[in-house]
Amino acid sequence: MNFLEAKNLSQALDYRKEHPTYKLLAGGTDLCVLMNSGIIKPEGLISIWGLDELKQITEEGDVISIGALVTHSAVAQSGMIQKHIPVLGKACLTVGARQIQNRGTIGGNIMNASPAGDTLPVLLAYDATIEVSNTQGSRQIPFTEFYTGYRQTALKEDEMVTRILIKKPNQGEKADFIKIGTRKAQAISKVMACFRMQTQDDVITSFQAAYGSVAAIPVRVTALEEFLVGEKLEEKTIEEAIQITKDNLNPIDDIRSTADYRKHVCGVMVKRFLVTLLQS
Repeated sequence: MNFLEAKNLSQALDYRKEHPTYKLLAGGTDLCVLMNSGIIKPEGLISIWGLDELKQITEEGDVISIGALVTHSAVAQSGMIQKHIPVLGKACLTVGARQIQNRGTIGGNIMNASPAGDTLPVLLAYDATIEVSNTQGSRQIPFTEFYTGYRQTALKEDEMVTRILIKKPNQGEKADFIKIGTRKAQAISKVMACFRMQTQDDVITSFQAAYGSVAAIPVRVTALEEFLVGEKLEEKTIEEAIQITKDNLNPIDDIRSTADYRKHVCGVMVKRFLVTLLQS
């Protein structure tokens, strides 16, 4: 196997253009497993682990910029993330064990394109933007348009993910990330979700609900979001929200869980989020 090690972003993009069939190697926590199991047999690898310019979390006005090579541990420990998007840190702390969190990157979680990627529902709920680059420059792809199918992305063959951009939420917003797995630690998700809610005078003014591990790509439940806006948070509203969630999701059956179980749990998760807020 051919192995190239990029010293900087410019060199990485040159390598990417010259060798579009090579796989990019960052933390390797997903890629190495796929290679060892024989699922993929790349002609070559381009290591981008040493690109320090992609390991930064910065503020750019009302936007948080996260480099593609920021590890899950670094996201979770970032004061900036804890202040503005703590649920993203919470999601990162559910990715594998501590060793995986120390090595795995948020860009890798995105590019692995697994429906069970823990950070993906958070990025979807927060309307993140993915910056991708090649030797010609950079472009931005809304996260809602990033996945085109199961393990398929909108990237061109010479592009790579360089940054994740997330607009800071409004003050007073409530949010949570909920994961259901076979056990509490080191479990691939059966279902996971990220919810966001803003209220004014006890009336819901905005609501976002994103689920992962229920379809080929992470999904938003727009019918639920539209229903809740303008409603008061009360028991009747919550019961209707549960039913709307179930009616508008058609989960997958796979080795980890059944479609019926996933549909039931999706309703339980939105109930858990809303009931907690009602009782607070």
